[in-house]
Amino acid sequence: MRTAPTLAGGFPDISGMSVARELHWRRWLAAAVILVVLAAIGRAFAGGQIEWSYVGRFLTAKVILDGIVNTMVMAVLAMALGIVLGVVVAIMRLSPNPVLRSVASGYTWLFRGTPLILQLLLWFNLALVFPAIGIPGLWSVRAVDIMTPFLAALLGLGINQGAYTAEVVRGGILSVDVGQTEAAKSIGMTGLTTLRRIVLPQAMRVIIPPTGNEVISMLKTTSLVTAVPFTLDLFGITSREIAAREFAPVPLLMVAAFWYLVVTSILMVGQFYLERYFSRGASRKLTTKQLEALAKAQIQNPGM
Repeated sequence: MRTAPTLAGGFPDISGMSVARELHWRRWLAAAVILVVLAAIGRAFAGGQIEWSYVGRFLTAKVILDGIVNTMVMAVLAMALGIVLGVVVAIMRLSPNPVLRSVASGYTWLFRGTPLILQLLLWFNLALVFPAIGIPGLWSVRAVDIMTPFLAALLGLGINQGAYTAEVVRGGILSVDVGQTEAAKSIGMTGLTTLRRIVLPQAMRVIIPPTGNEVISMLKTTSLVTAVPFTLDLFGITSREIAAREFAPVPLLMVAAFWYLVVTSILMVGQFYLERYFSRGASRKLTTKQLEALAKAQIQNPGM
């Protein structure tokens, strides 16, 4: 019986061997069924009672593009606030100080345990609880004057997001081996320096994937700010401003869905490259160039 030649160490030499391809008819059948279902859904939408002319008319309208910009600004600012709060609260959760741990735990418990739309409404109606904000006798301003729909939406989204980001960051910090921190302390690094230069750079590989998902989720969560009411975002403009005026809610919702898909697709591409950047050196899988170099080395040095 003929056996495949082996390399040093007993590993088989698979160079030049052809791999037989099996016919996976079940895969082709499943693909055909999926295509039929998608074709049926597409035909139903095409023949449905939808004014597609409105979709083409408002797809690139200036008011829609302005809504996209407002949505992205709201999402970026709220996410930035959430990340800052998340990092601070995660550090507090891991602090040996019981007061800091209790405050951080209470923060995450409160804002993760109540609905976001309820928090948005409470921020918008803050003047009912605190009529004036400031230092009594020195400086104060009426809460109703400063708590605009935009500010209420920003605070509601950002502070709520901070509670979730805190758990993501805490998990990333805990994923770093404790020996890294002990080694840093042994050479005289302070706690903050160790966190900034040793722990967080290694934790980013664990933090980035769920944080990227949170960014994409935040973009879509901005649609809830219409309850404040902040109606200058993409969903508010399409569902309230234009749809109510044109009496065509479904076509305008299709426009909103299209632009949400476009923006989230761009964010997914950015997340992919960011994850790949921070995961350098963590994967044991050889790249194509490394495999080619290994095969070339085997040919040039058969006895290696």
